[in-house]
Amino acid sequence: MVTNCHEIIDYWFSDKSKKYWFSSTPDVDKEIKTLFEDVWLKASKGDYSNWQSSPEGALALIIVLDQFPLNMFRGEPKSFDTESMALDVAITAINNGYDKKLTSDKLRFLFVPLMHSENIENQNLGVKLFKRYGFDLQWPQHHRNLIIRFGRFPHRNQILGRESTTDEIEYLISERAFKG
Repeated sequence: MVTNCHEIIDYWFSDKSKKYWFSSTPDVDKEIKTLFEDVWLKASKGDYSNWQSSPEGALALIIVLDQFPLNMFRGEPKSFDTESMALDVAITAINNGYDKKLTSDKLRFLFVPLMHSENIENQNLGVKLFKRYGFDLQWPQHHRNLIIRFGRFPHRNQILGRESTTDEIEYLISERAFKG
């Protein structure tokens, strides 16, 4: 189990994490749940709000609140609002100038909640920030296009317990086929 923001960042940017983050194997999901469920539950209740006072702490909160639930609860429809909490942390961090204090590999993840927001203004801000820092725009533009097309993320329907439309299902099937 992780206990501080530096352990979260170290795990997230480790070779092990990069190697299998998007794997959907039960053993990977179980490991992630074992390591991060406790800190995620506490963060979702505001127990780690003091982390927002540093760039690294804000980044760790974003990772815990926005990224880990995708693996901890994969295949388990679960309604959670930590995604909106991560968005608040990201906007506060940007307003505090933390985007100027993180290295580029970490900086992208400060902007992830903007990409995951189902609000087009947040999506546009994400594209603008990616462009400002010279990052590849394919990822934020892809997210923005999904919001424009569907008004939400088809990928999150199962996690959030929502039904997919026929168009969303066809899109997800074509995306899976493209990714192999």
